[in-house]
Order: sequence, then C-alpha cells, then structure tokens
Amino acid sequence: CDPIVHPDGSRTAGLRLTDPRAQALLHLLVLFRLQINGFTNADLRALLAELLHRPHITAGQATYDLRRLRHHGLIERIPRSHRYRVTDLGLRHAIFLTAAHDQFLTTGMAELHQPSRLANATRTYQSAIDDLAQRAGIAA
Repeated sequence: CDPIVHPDGSRTAGLRLTDPRAQALLHLLVLFRLQINGFTNADLRALLAELLHRPHITAGQATYDLRRLRHHGLIERIPRSHRYRVTDLGLRHAIFLTAAHDQFLTTGMAELHQPSRLANATRTYQSAIDDLAQRAGIAA
C-alpha cells in the first residue's frame, strides 16, 4: 500500500486501502486473473470507468494505474505484447484487501454511527485519550 521510492529517486504512488480507485483496481485484479490471455489498457479503462461510475477513463489515467500495479508487483507485462497478467502475489493481495475493505472497514464504519459495542469502545477510548491529554497538560 505504501509508495515505492526507486533507486533513481523516482516514486510510484501507493494504493491506499480506503481509496475508491484503489479498491476498484483490486476488484478488477480478481476479475482479470480469470483472463487466460491477460488484459489490456483498454480492458482496464472500460471496467474501471464502470466501477467508478464515470463516463470514461483516459488512456493516460489507465497507464498510471498499470504502472502502479506493475511496480507493486501485482501485475506483470506479457513479453512482446501490450497485455498484462495478474501475478500470484497480486491475486493474494487483491483478495485479502478487497475482503478486508468490504467486510471489515465498511461494516465497522457503519457501526460507528449507531449504538453498538464498537461505538461504545470508541467513546471509551476517546475518553481515555482526553484524560491522558488533560493530565499531561496538552489541549485535547
């Protein structure tokens, strides 16, 4: 998820777990793993636009996403082609991160806004932080 800094000083942006675009890309990796011949920039653009509810994704935007996925080791380019395939690491990460986001974060965030054990724990934790800040003389 973190950005990658290359030896030459260039950077590749990370894939934040809570970013809708990153989540859409991870969902697509699971789908693209089923493609025997890999996928192209155009394949990514069409499906990513649909997942993000946008009219279109430009080729440049898709190239940026492909670069991020490739540098993070989630996809690899098929030699002598303009196609990509999902790596084993990419599939494992995509399955885990999409499940963590969809089943854990989404549900947890919803519970914070209604009476629940998680909301009560959050209030207790915040109260403890406020008490500590007050004892330390730090404005909370």
